[in-house]
Amino acid sequence: MKWIPQDIETYLNAKEYVDTAVVPLYSVSVGGEMKQSAATAEFITLLTGHLERQFTGRILLFPPFTYLKDETSEKVLTDLLKWEENIAKSEFKHVFYITSELDWRMHEGKLAGSLIWLPSLPLEQMNDSQKIEMIDSQVKQLLILFTQKWHENE
Repeated sequence: MKWIPQDIETYLNAKEYVDTAVVPLYSVSVGGEMKQSAATAEFITLLTGHLERQFTGRILLFPPFTYLKDETSEKVLTDLLKWEENIAKSEFKHVFYITSELDWRMHEGKLAGSLIWLPSLPLEQMNDSQKIEMIDSQVKQLLILFTQKWHENE
C-alpha cells in the first residue's frame, strides 16, 4: 500500500494484515552532486514502488525519508529515529529502510528496523523496459530477504 488516502483507509481497516513498513532513505544534494542525488532518488523510488506492488496488502510504503547530504549524520540519524519511534507506535512488526547511501551502513546497529543497502544502478541511459527489467531483478532478490526476515521474527 502506498502513502495515499485510499490505501491508508484500506490499511486502517486491515491493520492486522499489514505488518511491514518500508521507508526509502535518500539524500538531496545541490551543486556538483545534484545529478547523482537525483539518480539515486530515481532508483530507490522505482525500486520501492515495484516492491510495494509485489507485496500489496502486506507492506505500507511510507514517503521517503529525505535529508540534505551536507547535514551531520548525527542529526539525520536522530530525525530517522523519531520516525522509527512513531512507526513502532503504529504496531508494525517489521520496518525496512531501503537506501543507496553507503553512510547508513555505519548506523545500521542503531536502528531497530532492517537496513537494506543497494548500490544505485545507472538507469539514466536505459529505456523504460530496460529500467523495469533491471528493477524487477533487484526486487526478486529483495523478496527473498523480506521473506527471510518475516520468518525470523515469527
